Amino acid sequence: MTPLLTLEYFFIGCGGVLAIVAAQIAGDATHPKRRGSALFWLLLAVAVGGGSWLPHAAVGYVVVGLTVLTAMKQVGVPRFAASDAGQLEARARRLGNRVLWPVLVVPAVAVVGGLVLDRVSGAGFVLASTRQAPQIALGLGCAVALVLALRVTGERPLTAVREVGRLLQLLGWALLLPQMLAALGGIMAKAGVGDAIAQVVATVLPVDLPGVAVLAYCGGMALFTILLGNAFAAFPVMTLGVGLPFIVEAHGGDPAVMGVLGMLSGYCGTLVTPMAANFNLVPVKLLELRDDYAVIKAQVPYAAAIWVFNAALMYFCVYST
Repeated sequence: MTPLLTLEYFFIGCGGVLAIVAAQIAGDATHPKRRGSALFWLLLAVAVGGGSWLPHAAVGYVVVGLTVLTAMKQVGVPRFAASDAGQLEARARRLGNRVLWPVLVVPAVAVVGGLVLDRVSGAGFVLASTRQAPQIALGLGCAVALVLALRVTGERPLTAVREVGRLLQLLGWALLLPQMLAALGGIMAKAGVGDAIAQVVATVLPVDLPGVAVLAYCGGMALFTILLGNAFAAFPVMTLGVGLPFIVEAHGGDPAVMGVLGMLSGYCGTLVTPMAANFNLVPVKLLELRDDYAVIKAQVPYAAAIWVFNAALMYFCVYST
């Protein structure tokens, strides 16, 4: 059956928003990097909004263009007008906890929609395919939350567009880093990096010992996540190179337990790397902290403690089945 809702509708909408941001920047004569920034967001709008219809090579050239603009420091952030602290405090008192309602709507709609969207069907159609239902539900949740936020705050849609543009410019190129790093992990897996890692690990470490195999896998997940900035990028490389050959095949470990705790070990690397810009650098920009590594420094001891716990838990659980 033909689905009525697809992710392409949301991609087109996101592309339209990015195009509006590009137009705002192009019309801002005070912007320090007006041309480069406008071109950056316009290229991103084309890739996001039209990526499903463009040739793969064209999207690749767009990505190269985004990278070149960023590397040449042609993407900048304007000086935004400072908000009135007194006015903000007065609005916070007036809105109270109602301001949290839109935030809570997003996960609620996402969960409910992910369970029911693919079950709503009629004569020759289904509301959403099973594969895309969770992502579509998340998009619907964001749309509902936006409408509710406008209703609660009494603001106009133009305010939302302006604030989206401000937030996107504050995030800048860091917005794209997770997607690029995840793609890099897939490329490395296809290129056989996992096999090369397996040879190195087998040569250097006594992986014939079950505990060493676990430490090699958990440590590799954390290390590659630190280098790549994304546990999803590290997972295929380390699982193919260390996890499957040494934990599962050599010692009969449970692949489900290995995968779950391996990802958690990778997330420990996420907490301590600037490559995970969306987690560790973006909050610094949004909170206007003086130290670029303030978030990472606060997270290091917790990351170390969690990694030790994950490694020990995997050792006791992965071989127990």
